[in-house]
Amino acid sequence: MTESFAVRALRRTPVVAAALAVVALAGCADMGGIGSHAKLRDASTLGIAADPARAAVPSLDSQWWQAFGDSQLNALVDQAVAGNPNLQVARARLVRAQASADIAGAALLPKVGADLNLNRQKFNSNYIYPAPLGGSTQNIGLLQLGASWELDFFGKNRSALDTALGVANAAAADADAARVLLASNVARSYFQWARLNEQVEVAKRTLAQRDETFKLVRDRVSAGLDTRLELRQSEGGLPEARQQIEALNEQIALQQHALDALVGQPNVTASLKPPVLAGVKPMALQANIPADLLGRRADIAAARWRVEAATSDVDNAKTQFYPNVNLTAFAGFQSLGFGKLLKSGSEQWGVGPAIHLPIFEGGRLRANLRGKSADLDVAIESYNATVLDAVRDAADQVSSAQSITRQQTEQRAAQTAAEGAYDIAVQRYRAGLGNYLNVLTAETAVLAQRRLAVDLAARALDTQVGLARALGGGWQPPTTSTASAPTAAALN
Repeated sequence: MTESFAVRALRRTPVVAAALAVVALAGCADMGGIGSHAKLRDASTLGIAADPARAAVPSLDSQWWQAFGDSQLNALVDQAVAGNPNLQVARARLVRAQASADIAGAALLPKVGADLNLNRQKFNSNYIYPAPLGGSTQNIGLLQLGASWELDFFGKNRSALDTALGVANAAAADADAARVLLASNVARSYFQWARLNEQVEVAKRTLAQRDETFKLVRDRVSAGLDTRLELRQSEGGLPEARQQIEALNEQIALQQHALDALVGQPNVTASLKPPVLAGVKPMALQANIPADLLGRRADIAAARWRVEAATSDVDNAKTQFYPNVNLTAFAGFQSLGFGKLLKSGSEQWGVGPAIHLPIFEGGRLRANLRGKSADLDVAIESYNATVLDAVRDAADQVSSAQSITRQQTEQRAAQTAAEGAYDIAVQRYRAGLGNYLNVLTAETAVLAQRRLAVDLAARALDTQVGLARALGGGWQPPTTSTASAPTAAALN
């Protein structure tokens, strides 16, 4: 009986036959009932404005802190970005992740190696070697070039590469998020330092005011117009004011130490001029949550890249059910005696496929797939939590910014009234028409309003920093299609 063309082709091309057998065996993989159940959240499920008119928030510059117009702040942020150890750790992790991606990518390419072995060996005369080889001592030479290539029929190596790329892109986004967070922390610490400096000035004004009042009471006591009770009351306010100044100076020192640590350079703030809130320009930010918030924050991009990496990891776990097919080849020389190594007759070569098919693994492959699917659920829910927290963060900053503006308006009116009442109380006391208790009460209201004014001014700047950070801190996704795909997908 004559052979068919297909039979002759298979007989003449064993590699093709092996490949067809592999495809047939792949149908035996059992992955039923295993999969991810978590769902990604996007802008439409979070109530983020999709109206372009509402979402027209101007993009922040990557050097957004320069909008405050403070050269000292600009220098501190630049030094922090260059020298903060935690930021350097994030960058080192990025380099490590990129190296892992390069390693995974190498698995897609053929591997070629060379061997040279020159040995002098004593052959056992009581083993398989006949005389005269058995019992003799010979020189053995091997010079060989070998190659292997794993045929990625089912995408195992490709999915491993995609996983490594996802991890690397997540590490890159993490480094960018760390930079944004570091810059915002430096700015917030700087403004806290300015707030404390302003509070010291208020405390000094309080001390001077109480000293003047003490002199007035002392003169009235000398004139017989007041008793020693009023004198002791006014005298007790002086050490209290000095204690407040000392406590604020302590807080200033601690705040400087914290800022030095952020910058990564001890005592850097000691050479700086103490900042004041009046010297800082407010940063203009439109108080809306943009529809593309999900694409403006590096931490969200990092979380999404982890979802991509976990998805590829699941795909890789599925490929473990399928056969591995390797093509191997070698060619070289081998001889007894070094002098014959490169002579005719010492040549050797070989080529052929190697196939490995998992048949019984005791449930290991299914368990591995369940674990990777659970990891994907974790990555998705972590992404959802990051998105929800980002939306809350931005909404909080917007609400605070709007509320602080209204509070400052009311506070200024209250301070004007309190200072007017204090002036009247002092004039009445000086004229003998009021008692000293009225002066103390009016003074307490004035001091409270002065402190509140400083706190609100500092909170306004702090909220502007918080809103800049919540809106991404000027971060932009990489322009390459590979890096920008998850961010775009998050908004679909």
